[in-house]
Amino acid sequence: FGSGSSREHAVWALTDYGFKTVIAPSHADIFYNNSLKNGLLPVALPEETVNMLLDLVEEEPETQIAVDLETQTVTLPDGQQQHFDIDPFRKMCLLQGMDDLGYILSKEAAIEQYEAEPVY
Repeated sequence: FGSGSSREHAVWALTDYGFKTVIAPSHADIFYNNSLKNGLLPVALPEETVNMLLDLVEEEPETQIAVDLETQTVTLPDGQQQHFDIDPFRKMCLLQGMDDLGYILSKEAAIEQYEAEPVY
């Protein structure tokens, strides 16, 4: 998913429309990283699972799928759970609603302390 989407506009369009997660068999690297940096969770699941979800949603548009970032699971309508992987740092940032700048600013005290140390 997101192949050819080298600009953040693709992610912005999805988040502006209300998407919080994109579930696909795979995600293009640039799209994946842009998603994480902009608060959109890209979840990779096996292709057969994604196809089954697409079929379900086409048949019943009100189908609900639960995504739990803390446990890194997707709960399917039948209760079955699928695990997904995510980098621990990116997971922490998403859970705390923090982008790269927010993370740096959260370390401001440590940065100031380091800068105050004498240089030899």
